[in-house]
This record gives sequence, structure tokens and C-alpha cells, in this order.
Amino acid sequence: MTPNDHGPAREPESGFTVAVIPDAQNYVSYDHQAAEGFPFDAREQLFAQLRYVAENLRSAGGDIAFVTALGDQWNHPSVPIDAAHAARGYRYVANPAVDAFFAPTEKTRSVEMPTVRTAFETIAGKVPLCVVPGNHDFDALWTDSRFPPAGSAASLRAEDAGMVFAGGLDNFRAVFGAGTPFFENQPWYVAAHDGGADSAQLFEAGGYRFLSIGLQFNAPNAALDWAASVLADHPGLPTILMTHDFLNARGEHVPYPASDNSVIDPESNNSAMMWEKFVSRHDQIFLVLCGHQPGQAHRTDLNVAGNEVHQVLADYQARWQTAKDAGFTLAWPHGVGDGWMRLMRFELGGDVPAIEVRTYSTHLGRYSSEVPEYAEWYRPFEQPAMTDAEFRAAEEFVIPLPDFRRRFGAAGVR
Repeated sequence: MTPNDHGPAREPESGFTVAVIPDAQNYVSYDHQAAEGFPFDAREQLFAQLRYVAENLRSAGGDIAFVTALGDQWNHPSVPIDAAHAARGYRYVANPAVDAFFAPTEKTRSVEMPTVRTAFETIAGKVPLCVVPGNHDFDALWTDSRFPPAGSAASLRAEDAGMVFAGGLDNFRAVFGAGTPFFENQPWYVAAHDGGADSAQLFEAGGYRFLSIGLQFNAPNAALDWAASVLADHPGLPTILMTHDFLNARGEHVPYPASDNSVIDPESNNSAMMWEKFVSRHDQIFLVLCGHQPGQAHRTDLNVAGNEVHQVLADYQARWQTAKDAGFTLAWPHGVGDGWMRLMRFELGGDVPAIEVRTYSTHLGRYSSEVPEYAEWYRPFEQPAMTDAEFRAAEEFVIPLPDFRRRFGAAGVR
């Protein structure tokens, strides 16, 4: 048997696209809607993204074979501290930054979560889908009494914000849990852990069967153990891992300084720990996709088997040009997103298999390379150390996969 021998052979396809939807939190945030005095309904940009995806699915005659959302589907918590951490002895303390920007609100459940559900219903049952929980999808964003904020300013600068922890996933499971209509009884949804906070999917494209694994923000040890068991149950399949936080905008395995559950919870793992404990040790994983930290980055490391693992960050939540055009002044963290998403075109039939990465705005109807003001609008905040040319190149590039066939067999072989 070859590494990908899992069924009858069929003719390989010419290629396919994976649609990657970065952090959507500022599209659906209740205070970014006209009903709250915002100049427009920012949620329409998320709706447009999902309509675009639906119109370009393979089932609709397009080439999108798989869709993933990288976390932070909504913006606000709904409780001050989750019951599980409170029961373990953790204690909430006031935090000016969190209280100013992310205070718990009933509008999480009445506005933000239903908005996300409505958006994703556009593609429900039409394509294999993976959605991972970001820190904002947890029930609580809270500061523990042992890690209070250093200052009194209502600022999300690291020196002011203190450490903000995420706890509880009842809200996420209510929308994207294993028993929800998005996933229940779908033949491609092959495994789940923690009620669907961690999940696994299969999809076929490009002559291969792929395994995808989605892990929650700062995945706990139990989630990593579960993911290892999923890999063992599907040996030899090329695997894409999705998790909310894995790279910063400099391409490092460094968590955002004010957001790292591993500081307080010995069961949790930040990005460096996830690489060391899990990703680097499983040769099936050839690609990792993440969001969380605004900007874009790409790095390639060798795993313990000496093979390449490509890691790609895309997070456009802080982009506010559409709000600026509407005459509304925004400052981080209150971006919108401007409709930007990633389209990753897999071409596995050439001399060297490769992934073509492009960045597309469904709001503008253009790729990043087609927007003359692109670097002017976004580079100063996201990548101030880059030149304009470097910034553009970070949004449209090719990832060669020279070891793909050696690792996973020839296209069309199952």
C-alpha cells in the first residue's frame, strides 16, 4: 500500500481551492451595526464572504473544495468568568481594558452568535467545513486575581491590558458544536472532541483524500492527545491543521503578550508548546493555518522526520478603510475587516506540487495586487518594518511542496 491507499483510484483533478475566512469578530460585533450608531452594518461584509464562497463551491461549478474559519467568529464574552475555572479556584478581577472593550453582554447571544449562524448557513451541507474556536468565541474573557493589569488605562496595549484569559465554550458549541446542523450526520465530519471544540474532517480533491484537524485556542493537553489519535486512525493522509493562534506577524511561535492561557492553566498550550508537543512530531501535518494576531506571515520548519511544515497566518480584523470611507474614525481594536480573505489554490499535478496563496476582498471585488492603495492602507499598522513591495508579496505568493508526493504518494492513488 502507498501512504494514500485508502480506496479505489480515480483520475486526479487539475486543482482545487481552500477558502480561508480569518477572524470575523469585528464584522459581527453588535456595536458595528447601524442599530448601534455605526455608519453601516459591518455584518454585511461577512455575509458577502460566505455568498462568494457558496457561489464558487465545487457543488456550484467552482473549485472551492474545503472551507475553514480560523476563530473569533464573534467579539464579546457573555459571562465574567466561566464556571469551570471558577470551580478550580480562579478569581476574576476588574480589568479596565477588558471592561472598556469586551465587557460581557447579552448581545453576544442575541446579536453576534445568530449573525454568525446565519452567515454560515449559506454554505451549510454544501462543502466540508472546519470552524475553530478563537479566544473571543469563549464564554468569558477575564483577568485572574493573580495576574491583574499593570495599569489603570482602558487600553489594550500589553503594558496596560494585563493578561486576558479565555474560558468556557458553551457558546461555541451552541453554534458550531458536533451536534449542530452544520456537522451532525455529515459524512465528512469524522471526529470531535470536547463537544466539537476540536474537530476533524475528510475531503477529497486534487486526486487525494485530505484530513483536516481543527483545534481550539491554546489547545489543552487532552485536545492534543485526541488529535494524535485522529491521525493514528487515518494514517498516511496529508493533513491540514487549523488553530486560532500559531504565528505572530513576524512569523514567530510567540503568543500575543496579553492573551496566553498557558500562563495560568497548566493544561493549556501556547503556539510554541503546540509546535513542540504535537505539530513537529506528526509527519502527516504539512500545513498549519492560523489567525488571531493581526497581519500576515508565512514560515516553513522541518518536523522531527525532516519534512517541511508550512505555516500561514492571515488576520485582517483591524482593517478599517471601509469605516474611514464612511466618515467614521476607528482605532484598534475596532477595525472592520474590509472583506479580505485568503484563497489557497492547490495545484498538485505539476512537476512540483504547490499552493498559490492570494488575498481577496469580497467587499472590493479585487485581489490585493489589484488595489493600488493596498500597502498605503494597511502596511503601516500591520507590517511597519516591511517595504510596500514586501508587504504586497506577503499577500500573494507560492508555497512549493517538493516533498508532497514522496510523503503522500502519487495523485489518484488511494
